[in-house]
Amino acid sequence: MKDFKNRLLFNIHYLLFWIGYFVFARLFFLIYYFDKTQELDFYTIINTFIYGLQLDIAFTGYLSAIPFLLIIFSIFINPKVILKIIKWYTIPIIFFITLLLLIDAGLYHAWGVRLDTSLLPYLNTPELMISSASTFQLITGICSWIFISFIFLKLYNKIHLKNSKKLNFGGWLEIPLFLLMTAALIIPIRGGFQTIPVNQSNVYFSNKMFANHAAVNFIWNFFNTLTHKENDTNPYIYFDESTALEIINKTKNQLLKSDTDSILNTSKPNIILILWESLPAKIVGSLGGEPNVTPNLNRLSKEGILFTNFYANGDRTDKGIPAILSGYYPQPVKRIMRMPNKTRSLPMLPKKMIDLGYKTSFYYGGDLNFGNMNTYLRNAGITNFVDGNDFDKSDWNSKWGAYDDVFMKRLAKDLSEEKEQPFFKIALTLTSHEPYEIKGKYRFGKDTEDNLFRSAHSYTDKVIGDFIDAAKQQEWYKNTLIVIMSDHGHSSPKHEGPYFSPKKFRIPMLWLGGAVNKNKTEIHTIASQVDFSYTLLDLLKADNTDFVFSKNIFNTSDNQFAHYTFNKGFGTLNKDGVFLYDYISKKPILEEGKNTKKLDSLGKAITQNSYNDFLRRK
Repeated sequence: MKDFKNRLLFNIHYLLFWIGYFVFARLFFLIYYFDKTQELDFYTIINTFIYGLQLDIAFTGYLSAIPFLLIIFSIFINPKVILKIIKWYTIPIIFFITLLLLIDAGLYHAWGVRLDTSLLPYLNTPELMISSASTFQLITGICSWIFISFIFLKLYNKIHLKNSKKLNFGGWLEIPLFLLMTAALIIPIRGGFQTIPVNQSNVYFSNKMFANHAAVNFIWNFFNTLTHKENDTNPYIYFDESTALEIINKTKNQLLKSDTDSILNTSKPNIILILWESLPAKIVGSLGGEPNVTPNLNRLSKEGILFTNFYANGDRTDKGIPAILSGYYPQPVKRIMRMPNKTRSLPMLPKKMIDLGYKTSFYYGGDLNFGNMNTYLRNAGITNFVDGNDFDKSDWNSKWGAYDDVFMKRLAKDLSEEKEQPFFKIALTLTSHEPYEIKGKYRFGKDTEDNLFRSAHSYTDKVIGDFIDAAKQQEWYKNTLIVIMSDHGHSSPKHEGPYFSPKKFRIPMLWLGGAVNKNKTEIHTIASQVDFSYTLLDLLKADNTDFVFSKNIFNTSDNQFAHYTFNKGFGTLNKDGVFLYDYISKKPILEEGKNTKKLDSLGKAITQNSYNDFLRRK
């Protein structure tokens, strides 16, 4: 009986060890994001632990299954040997889970979601994956990994030593009891006896999305998304297909045409599209943001057409580029740019431009293989590339690639030598990406992540300002349209309201150059990146019917809207209101303004329709 009790106590200690680890992990996450935790009241913070315990216990059940089975063998095999096997099972798990704990905390700032399979595609290029972290962050991360793992190894060792002294051989009658105990782990793993097993929605309890995210067990979330592969069914269906299309077309069909004769003063201008890494409207003074971060863009905004209500459709570069060049909405989880079999069938702006007689080029200072960008761009028909391999390593920062000033000088040089017109050149900057390594002075300092962010964008702002000033002196400028657009918004600097509010997704777009008529200065209609290709082709009197998700940016109807997606959710807005929806909790995150029911239906219909299209592409 005594040996039965000791074996039972070991199982209990093992369960409590992992539950204690996950309680610590939640505390670590809340402290790591102390600025967000401060916005929660004490009762809400406590509830993150209470509600989160369901997933903590569930994953503890998974981790305990093998030790529970092994402990049965200690009844008739030397218990010290069995405990050593369990110890060497547990040690690598502690190191692995602690590593994911730190990755989860580091990624949440940029991604706004707990750890999931979005991480996996980056494992193909680990050197680029860690490029978002500074050397200091990497060193402190490794030190934290070793320190936290060591603390929990010491704690586990106490359990091991305590039980190795007490555990002895047992009686055969104990075997069925411990087998039953192991089988009973299915109860905490499922979260109880209910029909539907425990999932993320069980721990969502607050109207503060950060509190809900804090309650989620990061490692449970990772393995849940890893093992629950989405199949060829649409998880976002709310309407039958014809009803969804009717909801969309009722609004969109009024927005396809516009009088655009007064926008450009030439029928076939050269076009330069500058995609500015991670620039949100929050720090652009001409858009009502912080006044001093982008003085050059603020100045240039008075010289061309500024789009004041323009939005990104996603929150990463590999979502932004297909939105801009293919007029294609990003999916709430999947990333089509990483799927060459699907991107081959997308409409492509560069192909359309080639058909119109344009020479196309793409410029990027880093590795084009990141995010499968190279395959997508070649599927788009582009054949002329300048990438990180074309720059001396001495001109690279330590992480991503050539500094923006070196990169833009190369673009300027090639333009000065360009013999063939018209041309369509796309340039994607990179220095304003984390970890914000720039040349020269950090104008806003390095004391906080937000100030590093501001300093990096101030640097790129000067680079682009210098490029435009030099371009004005070139002969090609008078027949050229230059479009400056952000590839996506950013969570920095911190904004009020939900993490996924329109403040994160609102971005600048500015049209400059000698090809732009001076009679228009600002466009206030609500639009987004998916509308760009359709609108540009309309200006060029070219076929744009393939861009089925797009509308005309210059349409002045009051029905203009923008729709964007984030991890398992969407935001839809028009001039009257905003609606944000979370597919995990199946509840709105934000309802603001008039007639949000219409935005609710429109957002769900667009998500459903675009995902159906995504599934059909092979």
